[in-house]
Amino acid sequence: MKALTWHGEQDIRVEEVPKPELANPTDAIIEVTATAICGSDLHLYNGYMPGMREGDVLGHEPMGEVVEVGRDVETLEVGDRVVVPFTISCGSCWFCGNEMFSLCDNSNPNAELASKAMGHSPAGLFGFSHLLGGYAGGQAEYLRVPYADVGPVTVDSDLPDEQVLFLSDIFPTGYMAAENADIEDGDTVAVWGCGPVGQFAIQSAWMFGANQVIAIDRVQERLDMASDHGDAVTVNFEHEDVYDRLQSLTGGRGPDRCIDAVGTEAHGTGLEGVTDQVKQEMHLQDDRPHVLRQAIKCCRKGGTLSVPGVYIRESDNIPFGPLMNKALTVKSGQTHVQHYLDPLLEKIEDGEIDPSFVITHQTSLEDGPEMYETFNDKDDDCIKVVMTP
Repeated sequence: MKALTWHGEQDIRVEEVPKPELANPTDAIIEVTATAICGSDLHLYNGYMPGMREGDVLGHEPMGEVVEVGRDVETLEVGDRVVVPFTISCGSCWFCGNEMFSLCDNSNPNAELASKAMGHSPAGLFGFSHLLGGYAGGQAEYLRVPYADVGPVTVDSDLPDEQVLFLSDIFPTGYMAAENADIEDGDTVAVWGCGPVGQFAIQSAWMFGANQVIAIDRVQERLDMASDHGDAVTVNFEHEDVYDRLQSLTGGRGPDRCIDAVGTEAHGTGLEGVTDQVKQEMHLQDDRPHVLRQAIKCCRKGGTLSVPGVYIRESDNIPFGPLMNKALTVKSGQTHVQHYLDPLLEKIEDGEIDPSFVITHQTSLEDGPEMYETFNDKDDDCIKVVMTP
């Protein structure tokens, strides 16, 4: 089968790889009908994620048709149309029992490696390095889905793939980010990063009762999308000071809730931004935490900082003193996707949201390497790529 494979920094190829087979009686095989490139994939593309091996199959936002099921699979049948969450979860450990699916104790076969790096291992993830399981991803013609009774959600309606595909990751991720922000009626919410996750965090902030949503980015087409589709006030950090603008928009108090939808590859301005870039290139720090620093400074006293943006390892010069003295609450984590699948699918089916608004490029799997480059470089007004194998 054809798949997109990783061969080093900014080296993605379309290759023939073996078609997956059932490895356990709880597995299913799906024929992928749509798959996307996520902003998190760019961390792999740019060489920031440890544990990648040459030839790894990428991708963690797939959906398709079930073509084979293991003998112990009870909820899926051949022919079912399903969206597959990027988190792989057993459904039976303590964390899954408490619906913290991205913290599953049993789905990462390389848990010992992850524990050495983090203290404990989170769940395995599709197409996201051997540190998190080494599972083949969904940017391919077929995908093996472990714990098939726990992960996929069946789509019985005739909604097109483009409207439901993002249940695999970015819609639940943006929604959980807003939920983690503890938004109350009347709050002002500031969202750093207007990529796809940021766009869904903006949409979700309104669902939780925000009175004002402020979108911060430097890419004009992303800011335009946040304004046109998300009714957000926009701030271009290359043209104005973020702190000053946020204070002006909130009467000097600061946003009640701040969401970092950027993560490890934040683009800072001035000396701080240059210093972060140099430190990262010289391997003196792993992440560029500019947004974390800025959000801590900008958030009102007693406010909440929600972090859906992916960070890899260590960050330098985090202002923990201001965070503590301002009594900020911080919530973060990979998304517990399975917890959100049914209620968010219902929102789509009820017409409350059409997630396809973020799609700017639709293409074939063969164009994947070119699309990685386009997405990474933010060329051609590229915000979200969907591929059909």
